[in-house]
Amino acid sequence: MDNLHKNILVAPLNWGLGHATRCIPIIQNLEKCGFTPLIASDGAASKLLKLEFPHLKHLTLPSYDITYPKNGKNFRWKMLQNLPNMILAAAKERKLVEKWSIKYQLSGIISDNRLGVYNPEIPSILITHQLNVLTGFTTYFSTKLHQIMFKNFNAIWIPDVSGLSNLSERLGHSKESNPKIKYIGALSRFRKIDSDFQYDLMVLLSGPEPQRTFLEKKVIIELQNYSGKVIFVKGIVAEQQVNLQSKNILFYNFMQSSELEKAMNESKLVLARSGYTTIMDLAKLGKKAFFIPTPGQFEQEYLAEKFNKDEIAPFCRQSDFKIEKLSAVENYSGFPTLEKDVDWAELFRFFDRK
Repeated sequence: MDNLHKNILVAPLNWGLGHATRCIPIIQNLEKCGFTPLIASDGAASKLLKLEFPHLKHLTLPSYDITYPKNGKNFRWKMLQNLPNMILAAAKERKLVEKWSIKYQLSGIISDNRLGVYNPEIPSILITHQLNVLTGFTTYFSTKLHQIMFKNFNAIWIPDVSGLSNLSERLGHSKESNPKIKYIGALSRFRKIDSDFQYDLMVLLSGPEPQRTFLEKKVIIELQNYSGKVIFVKGIVAEQQVNLQSKNILFYNFMQSSELEKAMNESKLVLARSGYTTIMDLAKLGKKAFFIPTPGQFEQEYLAEKFNKDEIAPFCRQSDFKIEKLSAVENYSGFPTLEKDVDWAELFRFFDRK
């Protein structure tokens, strides 16, 4: 079927940069398959995608106003406080998408965790790695609330594999069957490139404030006692890229995909949050890593503990980080390189439906 005039709305959540970056290969492959992507988001996610795809149409969605507490122990309660804003933003999303569906003659919708971005008259897909939403003792309720929203979508794409050798484990796998769920394979904008190491360490920061800044300051202090060559990407998206060489550390405020792909391939070790998109990127490149999960974020703590238990990558709490802890990586295997690619042509046949 001719896809040349099929407009597909792609809408990632603005929560850190992970949802936006994992949508990059989706947008690239929609174009390769002849579709016309329209991108909708807000904040830093929107800025990043405008830099990556300046030739495409960009639309603005209402902000969920997600912020982290200064104390990680208050994370659950902060999310509950954010809930009314999220519900209101989702309602606004539905109205905007209804208008855009007519104005731009949309043939399909791909929403990455934006629960209000769907239309019952148009094939609508939700991308999520959270069949179980881990929130401590409220996990049952947060999971049920999340799964209730699945009914608004025609398909649920999980960026992982269904077998035992998967990345998300309990997060993306459930004992309850759902015919809408499809495991599409891990999403990464990167390719593994055989290259010599130029950096002993890459520091790759991301995530909402104020925890991103807290970690940046702590790591910079610790790097005063590190003699290796470091590339430090702060994850602050701006109109202009800024870099600064300070002794053995090369700082960047942000990098676009091609630059980051090269830098990660050329780095012996990556220090990062244990966000799921970062994990998919590390697995795609077969990297060694050290994780510092965002304080209080149960999902990142769970993933960090999983890969520590699997002897793939060590981790520590943010408050406990010392540069000497990086030496533990020598006793871990690192991520095995992912071999299976996503079958984009097969996935996009979904939009052939009426």
